[in-house]
Amino acid sequence: MTDTTLRDVIVLGAGPAGSAAAFTAARAGLRVALIDRHRHPREKLCGGGFTGRSYRYFHEVFGEEIAPDLIETHTAVELHAHGHALGVLEDIPPIHLAMRRTLDADMCRRALEAGAEDVTGQRITGIDPAAPSVALADGRVLHARVLIGADGVNSEVARTLFGQPFDRRHVGFGLEVEAPPAADNPDAPVRIDFGVVRYGYGWHFPKAVSSTVGVGGILSRNPAMKQAMASYVAEIGRGADVKVKGQFLPAGDFRRVPGAGRVLLAGDAAGLVDPFTGEGIALAMKSGQLAAEATVAALAHSHPDDALPRYRVALRPMHNDLRQAILLRKLVYARPMQRAIVAAFKRPSGRLRRLTFELLGGEIEYGDLSRAALRRLPGLLLRR
Repeated sequence: MTDTTLRDVIVLGAGPAGSAAAFTAARAGLRVALIDRHRHPREKLCGGGFTGRSYRYFHEVFGEEIAPDLIETHTAVELHAHGHALGVLEDIPPIHLAMRRTLDADMCRRALEAGAEDVTGQRITGIDPAAPSVALADGRVLHARVLIGADGVNSEVARTLFGQPFDRRHVGFGLEVEAPPAADNPDAPVRIDFGVVRYGYGWHFPKAVSSTVGVGGILSRNPAMKQAMASYVAEIGRGADVKVKGQFLPAGDFRRVPGAGRVLLAGDAAGLVDPFTGEGIALAMKSGQLAAEATVAALAHSHPDDALPRYRVALRPMHNDLRQAILLRKLVYARPMQRAIVAAFKRPSGRLRRLTFELLGGEIEYGDLSRAALRRLPGLLLRR
C-alpha cells in the first residue's frame, strides 16, 4: 500500500544522527518522517562518553544545553598504557557520561515535538534509493524528495547503495558489559587503558546506575579480542558474570562520498566516528544537522539533487579532522612508539596528556594536538 503523501525528507534511524537531522529539518518547516524499528526508550550498546564536543554540538543542534539529569560529569581520569599505570589526572576538562537509553529518547522526543512524523516501532522491508522510498513491514511505502540514512553501523541504506555497510578490513569492533554500579562509582575517576587491544583501548565508565566496562580496537588486528575482554574485566574487577555484548565501530573508515543521488548518510552509517577516541555521539549529532541543513537549502531552490553536494562541502572540516585523527592513531599505537608515549604521559608536566584531554573536552581540535605531537616527536624518539 503506497502512502500517497510526499514527504520532503525521510530520516531512517532515530539515534543521535537521525534525531538531529529530523529536528533540524522539521524546525525549518519541512515535512519529515522519522523511521526506526524500535520505539524509545530502547537499549543501545555504547560506552556513553559524552565529551565537551558532544556538549557543544548538542547546544548547536537543539538550541539549549543538555539536561543535567541526562549526564554525569567527571573531572578526573585514571590512565594506563601498555601495562603501565600513568596515574590519575585531576581537573581535566569535564568528561560527561550518559546512558543511551535516556539520551536517545530525549533527542527523539525533541525531533517529534518539532513536527517530525512518528514512524518509530516500524521495521523496514525495502529501500528504493532512486525514488527515494522506504517500504515498511505494515505494508506502507513512504516516498520523499530526500532520504537521510542514519541507521547505524549496519546501515541498510548504505548496504543498498554500496553493497555493504562498511569495509571489514578497516572497521573497528567493541565488546562491553553493563555491570551493576559499585559503591565507589560516584567518586571514581573514568579509567582509560591504552593498548589493552591493538589500535584501541579499554575503558571503565563509572555511572550512578552501572559500571560500563569495555574494550575496542581495529577488528582485523585483534583476532583474540574476546580473550582481551575477559582479561580486562578480571583486572577491573567488575562485570565478570554479566553477558558481554559486541558491536562494529566504523572508526577510521568514513565514506568520502556519504551517499548517492538524493540519499545522504549521517553518523555511524557514514563512518563518522572518531578513529582515535572512538567517540561517535558528537559527530553523529553534527552530521545529522549538516545533512538536514544541506537538504533544507537544496529543497529551497527546488533542486533535491543538490543536497548531497552541499552536504559534502559542509562535511569537509569534519573529514579533515578525521584524517588527522587517523594519522595520530597510527603514531600513538605504533609499536616502536609505545615506550616513548608511556614516558611522555608519565612526566609530571604531562603537556601531551593534558592536550589529549583538552581534545576530548572539545577545547582544541586535532590540528592543535597533531602539531603539538609533531613538535615533541624528535624528543620522544631520542628518549626512546
